[in-house]
Amino acid sequence: MSEAEAKDRELRALQAALAAEHAAVYGYGVVGGRIEKPRRAEARAAYDAHRARRDTLMREVRDAGGTPVAAAAGYALPFPVADGGAAVRLAAELEARVAGVYADLVRDSSGERRRAAAQALREAAVRAVRWSGESVAFPGLAERADGTTPGAAAPAG
Repeated sequence: MSEAEAKDRELRALQAALAAEHAAVYGYGVVGGRIEKPRRAEARAAYDAHRARRDTLMREVRDAGGTPVAAAAGYALPFPVADGGAAVRLAAELEARVAGVYADLVRDSSGERRRAAAQALREAAVRAVRWSGESVAFPGLAERADGTTPGAAAPAG
C-alpha cells in the first residue's frame, strides 16, 4: 500500500470514528432521558467522554486534511427506548458499536493516533461491560461475526 493510500485509509477511519461519536452523543441524550437515577452519573460521564472524543476527532480530521463529517439531525435507534432497562441496553449497544469503529482506527493508523484509538477502544469496551454485565474476548470485533457494520446508530432519514 502506498503512503497516499495509507493516509486515505486512516482519514476514512478517522471520519468513521467521528461519525460514531456523533451518534453516541445523540444516543446518550436518549439514554439520559430514560436512565434511572442510580446510573445517571455513569450516563453523564459516558456522554461527556464521547463529546470530548468527538471534539478531538474533529480536530484530527482537519489536521489530516479532511472536512469533518457533520452530525446527522437525528439517528435511528436500534430499538425503542421506553424505560430505564432499554436505556441501559442502548448504552451497552452504543459502546459496543463505538468499540468496533475504534478497532478499525487501530488497524488503519500508527504511532500516537493508534495509541489513542486503542485507548478509546479500551474505554468503550469497559463501558460496554459495565452497562451490559457481559464481556467479549475481542472487543470491537464481535459485531463482525454476525455481519453487521459498526457504527453507533444509523442517521434517521
